[in-house]
Amino acid sequence: MDRSHPTPSRRTATLLITPIIILIMLAYIGDILTTSWADTHPLALLALNARNRIVLLTTNQIDAVPYYVVGTVRLLISDPLFFLLGMYYGDNAVAWVESRSKTFGEHLRLYEKIFQKAAYPLVFIAPNNVICLFAGAAGMPLVAFLVLNVTGTIARLYLLRVVGDVFSSPIDSVLDFFAQYRWPLLAISIALVLGLVIVDQRRGTSEIAALREFEDEAEHEMIDEPEETRAEEQ
Repeated sequence: MDRSHPTPSRRTATLLITPIIILIMLAYIGDILTTSWADTHPLALLALNARNRIVLLTTNQIDAVPYYVVGTVRLLISDPLFFLLGMYYGDNAVAWVESRSKTFGEHLRLYEKIFQKAAYPLVFIAPNNVICLFAGAAGMPLVAFLVLNVTGTIARLYLLRVVGDVFSSPIDSVLDFFAQYRWPLLAISIALVLGLVIVDQRRGTSEIAALREFEDEAEHEMIDEPEETRAEEQ
């Protein structure tokens, strides 16, 4: 996985990384509000955070059309950004994420080995951030990536919809528990999420801090490039 064109400017990195950071922050808010909003504002919660557990908790309370529209948009919105990061920064992005991000880095090389053997099926089955990064770094055609990504995401939402229907009774029990202990659970959720953020920050494994560092390093790499390379990009 190696790019064949010059590294883009700091501005390009900022345009890609800033929305990713915003989405991470929204996901944190969704984690905090899960026990409070799962039964009262399910669609808004899904818009904040579309993790599998949240999709399962909310699917039976949302009509099909808004469920698929909001769920698809929320799951897809960061994927093209990681694809473009991989496309523009290639192996540099892969190596950097592996070394700086605990969340992505721990399984990155394992994903890479699997990706090299089954790139297209992986984009369909598991279009997560790492796989999208690999797809861009490997030079997968954009149209193929988008088709596989969109269809795979919709298939995932359909599968979770079916699972949610099958296990509707246990899910309702969980929602009843949330409603009964709403405020204590909210306090616990705030403490847990803030605690995890602080721990990640101190360990140097914060996703937001890691992305900001990548943004800074992208600028330094651009500065260090020869004048003729920068002239070609402009």
